[in-house]
Amino acid sequence: MLGVTQDTEQGPRTQAQRTAATRAKLLDAAITLLVEVGYARTSTQEIARRAGVSRGAQLHHFPTKESLVVAAVEHLVEKRLAEILGARPDPDQGIETLVDAFTGPLFYAALELWVAARTDPGLHEAMIPLERKVGDALRLGSAEIMGERMSVDSIDLSIELARGLAVSALFRTPESDSELRNRLLPAWKGLVAK
Repeated sequence: MLGVTQDTEQGPRTQAQRTAATRAKLLDAAITLLVEVGYARTSTQEIARRAGVSRGAQLHHFPTKESLVVAAVEHLVEKRLAEILGARPDPDQGIETLVDAFTGPLFYAALELWVAARTDPGLHEAMIPLERKVGDALRLGSAEIMGERMSVDSIDLSIELARGLAVSALFRTPESDSELRNRLLPAWKGLVAK
């Protein structure tokens, strides 16, 4: 059969399934490298090597480094939002859930791209639609979690506060970061509550 191979024990995989699997390997490898070595030291050759795919396959799916790393962060944003909403977080813990969204590989990969985009015009242009999508996903997720507890402006303010708290946490110990969050969250909640 054309477009179908016997790649797994579960049966034949279609071309679409093979394409999706190759893309997923590339996106996962890109995130791993962004977190491990940063944007400047991430190369498409190393992404392809870590993904276990040929350079030609990588170029077929993502012709530029910018398109690959932006797609990787976008993929992770969608996955993370689905995980958060799928967990049905407690609306009373909505701010904490938002703060937690700015941790881990997604945050560090995005941070790498934000910093690099400041001086890289090609990456900056590629990041604009992604940042809009991330902002929309954060607003949607926050509204879903918090319902009527917060206005749109309060959600936007909370997103900006959560992002700033996460950036400044890079220079604190885990203990001092936890202490600061515990001190600030009650005031933050009082500020943004309806």
